[in-house]
Amino acid sequence: MSASQLVSIFPGEETVFGAIRELREAGFAIEEVYAPYAVHGLDRAAGLRRSRIGLVTVAAAVIGAIAFYLFQDWVSAINWPLNIGGKPYSSAPAWIPVVFETGVLAAGLTTVLALFIRSGLYPGKKPRLVDPRVTDDRFAVVLDIPHSGFDIDRARRICRRNGAESTAVTPAPEPAKRPRRPPVRSLEVWR
Repeated sequence: MSASQLVSIFPGEETVFGAIRELREAGFAIEEVYAPYAVHGLDRAAGLRRSRIGLVTVAAAVIGAIAFYLFQDWVSAINWPLNIGGKPYSSAPAWIPVVFETGVLAAGLTTVLALFIRSGLYPGKKPRLVDPRVTDDRFAVVLDIPHSGFDIDRARRICRRNGAESTAVTPAPEPAKRPRRPPVRSLEVWR
């Protein structure tokens, strides 16, 4: 990431799509697009990378379902086998609904946890917004300004031609700092 960014504020999603299309055709790389609500196809139009949260969800569902299936099999057939109504100890068809629901539960909880970890959302975090109106009714397109070879005036003209209310060069936000962990000490120090 560079030291500064060009932030353009737009009033609606139609103007954002036009500006994104024209900026990409002109060869500008879009760093981020902020929107007050989810807009179908905006990430693809901006050339942003596809989210991997779906892979996390599927992996958690499969791992959760397999783990609970093995747990049920262990409890019913190995640890505490009971003959109930002549059914076999390992009765997989009876476990399918519970295994499915456990997979859904594991997927949901892991997805929320992964989203919070990846987004850096935690209690007391101060928001880093490019413009406070992007949470209400405005859209923002952020272009990263490299150290050389970036035509700011051309990018501003493209944005204004497509309906930008304002364009401003702002310093790039500092990357989120992770809290430092205390050094690990041996058990003798704690006694």
